[in-house]
Amino acid sequence: MAETVLTRVADGVATVTLSRPDRLNAIDLAMLEELVTALEAVAADDAARAVVLAGEGRAFCAGADQGEMRPRTPAEWERIVERYLDPIRLLSAMDKPVVARLHGDTIGGGLGLALASDFRIAARGIRLAAPFVRIGLAGCDMAAGYFLPRLIGLGRATDLMMTGRFVDAEEAERIGLVTRMVEPEALDGAVSELAGALAASPPRALSFTKRAIRRSPDLDMPAEFDYEVYAQVQCLQSEDHREALAAFREKRPGRYEGR
Repeated sequence: MAETVLTRVADGVATVTLSRPDRLNAIDLAMLEELVTALEAVAADDAARAVVLAGEGRAFCAGADQGEMRPRTPAEWERIVERYLDPIRLLSAMDKPVVARLHGDTIGGGLGLALASDFRIAARGIRLAAPFVRIGLAGCDMAAGYFLPRLIGLGRATDLMMTGRFVDAEEAERIGLVTRMVEPEALDGAVSELAGALAASPPRALSFTKRAIRRSPDLDMPAEFDYEVYAQVQCLQSEDHREALAAFREKRPGRYEGR
């Protein structure tokens, strides 16, 4: 059986590619297991300082494969829906920055994967949607109910989740759904430049920063400030911090070891 998730690590960047182009990278249960395994591997790989999540062919990801939507017992569905959230959990909890490379359709579960990433670089001409209500499912599926209100606000999230409407790249950039929109021919360069810059940055500093960002919406100010003090004390004692200061003084790129 052909692999449906491909992983490559080069120059500090791990690229995880969804590879079912004949199905617009729709995620079936077999692909789901491969994706979980791939994300667990890159999370543990010290050679990977940043991660790019991409899709092969004409689309990033068209969501969950509708071929899996056959009659099952409630207990079976509970296990499956829970498992589909594991890639979301891994992307969100990973101490490394994740860049989603978005082209073609970014729909349903594909949108969920993009939302769980730290950056979303989109090619002009793509479509994004959380169309679950259109097929009689709750609009909060694949973590849309968690990430969309936090990312674009309650009103816009309500619009997208209750109507299931499609959003183009221009609107997505305007409302903050994607980090940046570029022309299709510039997509690879923009993703590579961002991922390379992140991979060259002090990894501990990025790790603490990502954790702070992810924690903040669910904490009150004193709790967030407590974490800030903890994170900054750890970073101030790190070799990476000393190296960053030396690199600044000597006007050269930093060489960071994550210590």
